[in-house]
Amino acid sequence: MLNGPPVEGPIAQAPHPTGHLAELILYFLRLGAFGFGGPVALVGQMERELVVERGWLSKEQMREAIAVCQSLPGPLAIQVGIFIAYLRGGLLGAVAGGWAFIFPNFVIVAVLGALYVHFGGLPLITAIFYGVSPAVIALILYSCYRLAKLGMEGWLQWLLAAGCFAVTVILKAEVALLFMGAGLIGVLAYGNIFRQRPPGNLAAMVVPVTPGAVGSVLPKLLFFFLKAGSLTFGSGLVIVPFLEAGIVHQYHWLDPREFLIAVAIGMVSPGPVVITATFVGYLVAGFWGALIATVGIFLPSFIYVLVAAPLLIRHRANPNVQGFVKGAYAAAIGTILGACVLLGKLAIGDWLTVLIGLVSLGALFRWKISNPALIAVTAVIGLIAFPFLHPGWVFVK
Repeated sequence: MLNGPPVEGPIAQAPHPTGHLAELILYFLRLGAFGFGGPVALVGQMERELVVERGWLSKEQMREAIAVCQSLPGPLAIQVGIFIAYLRGGLLGAVAGGWAFIFPNFVIVAVLGALYVHFGGLPLITAIFYGVSPAVIALILYSCYRLAKLGMEGWLQWLLAAGCFAVTVILKAEVALLFMGAGLIGVLAYGNIFRQRPPGNLAAMVVPVTPGAVGSVLPKLLFFFLKAGSLTFGSGLVIVPFLEAGIVHQYHWLDPREFLIAVAIGMVSPGPVVITATFVGYLVAGFWGALIATVGIFLPSFIYVLVAAPLLIRHRANPNVQGFVKGAYAAAIGTILGACVLLGKLAIGDWLTVLIGLVSLGALFRWKISNPALIAVTAVIGLIAFPFLHPGWVFVK
């Protein structure tokens, strides 16, 4: 998959920090404002637009970006975006592109948080979430199909993906060791570990996070979301149980209903799903809480990727690195599909949600409908249908 001469393009040469800065910012602002469907859908959209349509990077570069970012703790979509921005525009491009990706979603969710606090709740989100959730599942499945076409080539990769899928579904969580183990199997199968000393392990880097004295809720928010972004492997779809344990049960910042609304807003809003942190932060401590929580959840991603990207560029031709990438990529496909199954159990619960999911999936394959259009249509369906299917539900408290 990654054998042969070095790939021509950004990864094969030093990135140019200023040449593409404006286009990076504009692209990621648009992606952050209109990119729906969670991490896999967003990565699939980046693959389609930046590899196929714009030619900013090759298929090999996209495979490497996905595999390395999936092997690191933190949200997948933002890390892939930072990685691509680094390749395109260097350190400055990574910082500008990454925060441009986050900014629109931060504004949207902070405003929703303010409305929630001001009006005492957003009951309409229940109906919107009812219609949108099955469409999100369809988006994840379709994007996972595209990603599998991009980087799954051999029986061993499919076997690794199947194993990681099974473990994810059985344990109801992603396991960090899955990515490490699959990567090491890839090194053994595809690399030359027995003939030369292997390079440093790209996935073994950990940003140490140690608790300190906290005098108010803001430091607690910062520490909690730094820990969530630093130590939780996998996508925003699977970080939810970690967030619930701390937000609802440990700190009691929100009750279970408020937490579900926060998760719903993270799913139905554009950009990375873990923007849920912004909504939680606003409910806990207003605007500054939203800002602190957002910085906390995303800052570790910048640190991880900006350390891993130069290492990958330096060692990308090494067979052991290529083997690790193949194994980790397979683990990513399996665990994301497992997360899709777990999330689907919550999103699909009656005949209409089954129908919405199937029709959405068919529309994606047949007409390649855009993510915002699909989300808008299914949100309207939810608003219309939910009150009739649940007569006891009302739009106001």
